[in-house]
Amino acid sequence: MKKKFLLGTTAAVVLAAGTFGAVSANASSAPQAAPAAVVAKADAEGDNTRRTTHLTIEAATKAAQATLKAAEKENQRVSVAVVDRNGNTIVTLRGDGAGPQSYESAVKKAFTAVSWNAPTSELVKRLTNVPTLKDIPGTLFLAGGAPVTADGGPIAGIGVAGAPSGDLDEKFAQAGVASLND
Repeated sequence: MKKKFLLGTTAAVVLAAGTFGAVSANASSAPQAAPAAVVAKADAEGDNTRRTTHLTIEAATKAAQATLKAAEKENQRVSVAVVDRNGNTIVTLRGDGAGPQSYESAVKKAFTAVSWNAPTSELVKRLTNVPTLKDIPGTLFLAGGAPVTADGGPIAGIGVAGAPSGDLDEKFAQAGVASLND
């Protein structure tokens, strides 16, 4: 019995040593990080990186508040969403009395506007020629979304939902875009 125990322990030690040796060999052969000077040169030449413009949380909040204020002036109860270039939500505001469906609709309208760099009222017209556009996940082809651009490219989207018409939703979204130019 002692012999079997000793033999088993010895085998376990040998196996562990072999595993450690293999891991050590792989770790030592791993490539080293590039020197900072090489990375800085590639970045300076723009070969491997691209700079993009994004709204700050302060600008997104300002736009959302201006949008909600424009709706409130016309006694409309809406939700507002501002998304970044990648469609990630930066800020949402749900106005007093806004319907429960308006929150998600506002986010989807903002995502749709930034994805195609066009007001969603214009995108609705494209459905006539390409009806499957509406099947893209996360999109909503109803008026009420407006892109925010910088240097001609989309950097954010503002979506509004809850007014009795998409035209009003989009009017309020455009007020939010305009507030960023003040």
